[in-house]
Amino acid sequence: MAHDSGGKSFDLKAMLRDERFWKIAFQVITLVIVIALLSFFLGNLNRNLQQQGRAFSFNFLRNQAGFSIGESLIQYRPNDPYWRALLVGFSNTLSLMTAGIALTTVLGTVAGVASFSKNWLLYKLSRLYVGLVRNVPLLLQLFFWYFAIFGMLPRPVDQIGVSGLLILSNRGIFVPWMGSAVLALLGIGATMAAVIAALFLWQWRTKLRVETGTGGQNQLIGLVVLGLVWLGLIVFAMGWTFPERIEGGGVTGGLRLTREYAAALTALVFYTSAFVAEIVRAGIQSVSKGQWEAARSLGLQAGMVMRLVVMPQALRVIIPPLNSEFMNLTKNTSLAFAIAFPEMYSIANTTFNQTGRPVEVFLVMMTTYLVLCLLITLVMNQLNRTVQFKER
Repeated sequence: MAHDSGGKSFDLKAMLRDERFWKIAFQVITLVIVIALLSFFLGNLNRNLQQQGRAFSFNFLRNQAGFSIGESLIQYRPNDPYWRALLVGFSNTLSLMTAGIALTTVLGTVAGVASFSKNWLLYKLSRLYVGLVRNVPLLLQLFFWYFAIFGMLPRPVDQIGVSGLLILSNRGIFVPWMGSAVLALLGIGATMAAVIAALFLWQWRTKLRVETGTGGQNQLIGLVVLGLVWLGLIVFAMGWTFPERIEGGGVTGGLRLTREYAAALTALVFYTSAFVAEIVRAGIQSVSKGQWEAARSLGLQAGMVMRLVVMPQALRVIIPPLNSEFMNLTKNTSLAFAIAFPEMYSIANTTFNQTGRPVEVFLVMMTTYLVLCLLITLVMNQLNRTVQFKER
């Protein structure tokens, strides 16, 4: 035992027996090891670059790219710098990711709920879909949709029109779309704002009904008004244009989804939805049978039992693994390069081949996918907190 100047005793043996000390010590040791490894790798990288007569730098991003990109959401020309080319790849990845997550959530939830259907055909179709799609590699499914489905569509001169809303050909799929990019951004922003406001009003209504026993009629009226305002804004204020066939096989108006984008999006959605369906099924099964029986004893129909009783409780089990599947979908967008869709990895690979800067380019890619996955995790964790039981 030792004594310090303040008269307080210091017991080394007691500290070594203290579990809290070893927890902190283990973290400090781990941090030191990680820093040492990073220093070693960075030093080795720097030495290798010096031997090649190069220095670690991102200055090459300001050089002229000199290559074309077949599909871009933002304006791009071959004489633009590399950073803008990478920004095009990022925007394409972002569009594929956001559309994929939205469609996957819908299809996966429907397939998962259908596995509890009393309709024999619907149940078997759900089980067949999940069992088949989950066991076929995603890359193979990408090729299947690209070559066997969208590649077999007719030539532009023989393109197919569907109810004046869709036009299909091997050049892509033409769908109705908003009049301009500004209106499209406005529509997307309005939709996101409406969803957030609707969730707030619904939670407010639920809280009032639980705590005070009131019907929450004002909040319900607010939801209806919000829905009508959003619908009116989307239908009448977005300047929708519809695809129209012109002589010679061309199309005017609407939005063109290229064959590559359509195939990549379809494959990602169908593949990931099969896993989401199993997550939804597991979440629903986690709700005890007593909850189902209690809801039925109140005279609730099957749809209301699922929507009002089962699904709110199942979300506590569904959301955490759903976060992982959304991140998997984001990372799997990099496979779209196999069918020539110019996403982030495809353009970064071209940049690396032209500049000979593998370390810098791969760091850009790793950072991009890391930030996207962290953003998904942030949103899903926040959503997860809202559905957990609150102790009083």
